[in-house]
Amino acid sequence: MALFGAKQTSTKKTPAAKAKTEKTAPKAEGELNMQELYAAENTEKKGVRAKKGVTASRFDGSFRVLVKPLITEKATELGTQNKYAFVVTEAANKIEVAKAIQAVYGVKALNVNIICMKGKVVTRGRIKGQRKDWKKAIVTLKKGDSIKIYEGV
Repeated sequence: MALFGAKQTSTKKTPAAKAKTEKTAPKAEGELNMQELYAAENTEKKGVRAKKGVTASRFDGSFRVLVKPLITEKATELGTQNKYAFVVTEAANKIEVAKAIQAVYGVKALNVNIICMKGKVVTRGRIKGQRKDWKKAIVTLKKGDSIKIYEGV
């Protein structure tokens, strides 16, 4: 039943006739069927291999791990012991923090300690609230290494 115009008649082809027309139909230049397309992609992926021992010079997630350096009296006092404090993201772990320090500042961390800080309870008039929880990382460096955090302060 046709909605618009005359009823169109369809000619039924047998599976053998369909196969003949598909095989003999010329393909346009650059046109591939799905099987050939996936075969081409797989060969490209197999041919490309990363070299062993070659790593990126910068840790890609460092800007997501380190939020900011922590500049307080206690943190500046730790600077004399070659320790530096940073605010890090909630999901960061010691390994990610060490990689981020290496990528951003170019010094290797000797030790990383992470502390989960609870947000303070604050009151504004009759309204009570709480600041968000955050994570602090204290990074220890070797004797000769240093980070120039306090240059602009």
